[in-house]
Amino acid sequence: MKLEVDTHCHTVASGHAYSTVVENAKAASQKGLRMIAITDHGPSMPGGPHLYHFGNLKVLPRQIEGVYILRGVEANILDYDGTLDLPEGYLRNLDIVLAGFHTHCYRGGNVEENTRAAINAMKNPYVDILVHPGNPEFPIDIDKVVEASVEYGVHIEINNSSFTVSRRGSEQNCMLIARKAASLGAKIVVGSDAHICFDVGNFDKALRIIREAGVSEENVLNTSAEKVLTYLKAKGREILPKQDPGSKM
Repeated sequence: MKLEVDTHCHTVASGHAYSTVVENAKAASQKGLRMIAITDHGPSMPGGPHLYHFGNLKVLPRQIEGVYILRGVEANILDYDGTLDLPEGYLRNLDIVLAGFHTHCYRGGNVEENTRAAINAMKNPYVDILVHPGNPEFPIDIDKVVEASVEYGVHIEINNSSFTVSRRGSEQNCMLIARKAASLGAKIVVGSDAHICFDVGNFDKALRIIREAGVSEENVLNTSAEKVLTYLKAKGREILPKQDPGSKM
């Protein structure tokens, strides 16, 4: 299975990542990716960017180094109501919205509370992807969360970084999530969660999980840039303006 898009990339703006937008785009180009999403952490993350950062993402060129750029966020889930740390006015103007649990942003709870928080976040019409839900620090009812992802049209992320440098102990949960997704035909996305440009487009371990779980290529969002754009357009986000003749999409 070949992936053309990395939907989860961080820059120095996240406060604990180490590459620029241009460096990420260059790395993506070298690896043959057609598109990346710049998804820095929301403002409640210690060291993270101010709201102005997300309001000003419109200055990013649509293409850098021949790679198409999506302007996004990895928003932090703050509470059991699924509240995100970006107001609606900012979310509506982004191309792509990821949401997930993070230490220092979400106090955590029991399985029932974490499940409620995740599902409530997915009810937000601007949320496209629930990121790294296999994190053992925030246990969830996997069946309920994957079922809700189908109901609300949100993609479940299998996060490559969860098997390398972050969220150790996620593999078993991710396999269960992927198997449940395969059984329901739920939509999956594979993200690198790169915090340095060298990790952009690194998907190997996550791809192994979804292959072993039996997830079909049809149900993986980022197998093509066109598939990503079609999904976003269906949610009301017209990413390619008519006045962008340089686009190859």
